[in-house]
Amino acid sequence: MTIASSRDVRVPSAQKQTILIVDDTPQNLTILGELLQPHYRVRAANSGERALRAASLQPRPDLILLDVMMPEMDGYAVMQHLHGDAATSNIPVIFVTAMHDAESEEHGLELGAVDYITKPINPAIVLARVRTHLELKHARDRLAVENEWLESEVARRMSENLLIQDLSVRALACLSEARDNETGLHIVRTQTYVELLARHLENHDRFRDALAGEHLGRIVKAAPLHDVGKVGVPDSILLKPGRLTPEEFEIMKSHAMIGADAINKAMAQAIAACADAEAAERAVKAFDFLEVAKEIAAGHHEKWDGSGYPVGLAGDAIPVSARLMALADVFDALMTRRVYKPAFDIDETTRIINEGRGKHFDPDVVDAFQACLEQFADIAQRFADPDPEAHEAM
Repeated sequence: MTIASSRDVRVPSAQKQTILIVDDTPQNLTILGELLQPHYRVRAANSGERALRAASLQPRPDLILLDVMMPEMDGYAVMQHLHGDAATSNIPVIFVTAMHDAESEEHGLELGAVDYITKPINPAIVLARVRTHLELKHARDRLAVENEWLESEVARRMSENLLIQDLSVRALACLSEARDNETGLHIVRTQTYVELLARHLENHDRFRDALAGEHLGRIVKAAPLHDVGKVGVPDSILLKPGRLTPEEFEIMKSHAMIGADAINKAMAQAIAACADAEAAERAVKAFDFLEVAKEIAAGHHEKWDGSGYPVGLAGDAIPVSARLMALADVFDALMTRRVYKPAFDIDETTRIINEGRGKHFDPDVVDAFQACLEQFADIAQRFADPDPEAHEAM
């Protein structure tokens, strides 16, 4: 695969590369300057302090030839300062010294020097080593730019995939809501309520593990699919304006398992279509949020005291995701107009939620609701359904 950024990498050519020569002896500066000048842009400094100032100038040096034996600030001290500054820490340094002992050379390399040249210098060796390290720096710079582009491209594509995933979930959720004569704002409101509750409880002892890491985000993402099973309920029941008969209510209750089974079947078919076991394993990991969606679809009508449906789970046996969704869904149902009831006000809705503490709802989830009540009311108002009478008048 051709990396698009390869055409955009801007690494200076050899003729434009800058070399900083640091030596307190004018003769050495002259010799090295005359040797390198025909090939590179040369900058010179005759002390450690001047070297640090010169290294910070633009364009920054691509390579530094640094004398070790200098008064006041020797080459080792200069090297430490260069490496301590993020702006100069990646500039390769070649020590140039009259010291020939292995211990001095080892010390310089430990400090981060890329090479060691001894005096008196051999022009051919200097040019060869300078060229080698500049080519290495050129390659490192190019690789860094390409890696940066690759990281941004991966991030961009992941962002696009997540957006497509979110839109697909929302479209599927809106499809089920459309059959129920509800607006997509129900999805927005309940999803936001769930996130408020989850954020409030994420450090609570009973909820910390269930909401740790990416799991909280998966719950929020999966929340719109809570009623996806309503697509399997007949219109005669789903759209009935009056109270359902016991038989009709039993059919209505089936939407919880219809939704969970549909999600489970979709995952199973996708995994079965994978080319190999490795691809299937990746798919399973990618479906983490759908596993949460299945929990929510199946469990958001379960009740804390075990009197809910479809299974009759009680207490902590009900997944945390479903417990959060249960309160969010009931709050929204109470606060909005339905074909079988008018909208309740915030006081009446709060009273009913509080009455369900320890019966319908996890007590700690109700406490979180009370703590976030002002935000719940604000969301209900901001994302209120359009007035159907006003719409008809138009």
